[in-house]
Amino acid sequence: MVDPTTAYQHPIALLQDLIRFDTTNPPGNEAECVAYLDRLLSEAGFKTTILARTENRPNLITRLSGRGDVPPLLMYGHLDVVTTENQEWTHPPFAAEIADGFLWGRGTLDMKGGVAMMVAALLKAKAEGLTPPGDVVLALVADEEAGGEYGAGFLVEEHPDLFKGIRYAIGEAGGFTMYVGERKLYPIMVAEKQICWTRVTVRGPGGHGSMPVRGGAMAKLAQVLRTLDRKRLPVHVTPIARQMIESIASVLPASQALLFRQLLRPTLTDRTLDMLGEKGRIFDPLLHNTVSPTILHGSSKINVIPAEVSVDLDGRLLPGFSAETMVAELRDLLGDEVRIEVLRHDPGPPEPDMGLFDTLGDILRRADPEGVPTPLLISGVTDGRHFAKLGIQTYGFLPMKVPPGADFWHLVHAADERIPVEALDFGVAALYELLQRFG
Repeated sequence: MVDPTTAYQHPIALLQDLIRFDTTNPPGNEAECVAYLDRLLSEAGFKTTILARTENRPNLITRLSGRGDVPPLLMYGHLDVVTTENQEWTHPPFAAEIADGFLWGRGTLDMKGGVAMMVAALLKAKAEGLTPPGDVVLALVADEEAGGEYGAGFLVEEHPDLFKGIRYAIGEAGGFTMYVGERKLYPIMVAEKQICWTRVTVRGPGGHGSMPVRGGAMAKLAQVLRTLDRKRLPVHVTPIARQMIESIASVLPASQALLFRQLLRPTLTDRTLDMLGEKGRIFDPLLHNTVSPTILHGSSKINVIPAEVSVDLDGRLLPGFSAETMVAELRDLLGDEVRIEVLRHDPGPPEPDMGLFDTLGDILRRADPEGVPTPLLISGVTDGRHFAKLGIQTYGFLPMKVPPGADFWHLVHAADERIPVEALDFGVAALYELLQRFG
């Protein structure tokens, strides 16, 4: 265990300790990792609270007292990670080895690296006697990767008093370097999409597997999958997507800016996305509601032709849209013969409160004058949707400075996930400045 009095000076060692706890979810088993952080924070002088829906899925909350001039600031991060099953890693995913300037391991990016930054910044504030403008609440939670029912969701439902008066929060998915052409950007996440899982079911004649059926339920499902593979749902240019794309276009050369702004014209959006190629994959889900087929349901016996088959779709809605919109858009695409049902809809945060954005952007400009902060809408979801129920606006702000060509965010949830060693110091410094300035 790193020395709690000097841990903030060695965030990479702190992160190595965190990576070595296997908190793969399911089952999570975050308890040992929480106990480690509890000891670290307690020995540094923090009073901690442990709350859990079940014993092996605890959450840790602590607070740094401020002057009370402004509302408290929440910093939160999750300790669970996704599976490494069937992945081939260059370095063992829970060994936390340093090689080639990177720390390798599951969770380095998502999001134990961010947790290490937050904890280090708070420990630095304690060690240096910083009294921030308002209280700082740190919540280290379980279960984000499986929906947050044992983590942020549990805390919001059962212990909302812990977050009384908080307006802004710092979470994952932003503040890192992104390059568009030769321009260096620092996207700050201010909005996210919504979960809208759906099931599409088709019917047809069933029977014995020895008597083939043509045009049955399986064939109809194949047509559904083919349609979903070849066609997009309608274009929607939401206010936050427009703000993000305009912000990026404003710093690009004229020809590139013109191309980017065509994304904002619905009649040209899809054609422009195709022209952008691989880069278009980033913006495609930010301009459409989307579905990805993930689970098939058919016969439970190999010799029975099913009369009914279905596919589960990981649906994601843009901010401001409802589950009814998803059903209607799928109906228009797939026709009336299919049955469509919503399995789960997690309404997302409302329109973003941008009140802290300028402060965060200024911190990044001071840290790297070549970078341009931009607002970011992400295609995934975070625990931010839970805290939004309490009126808290989350900003994805875990700053990392990376060089051109080191765009490794495709490694999130993938093999060889890793973080540049130097990136952690950059992030801790930015978060510490935030603790001084957030009022």
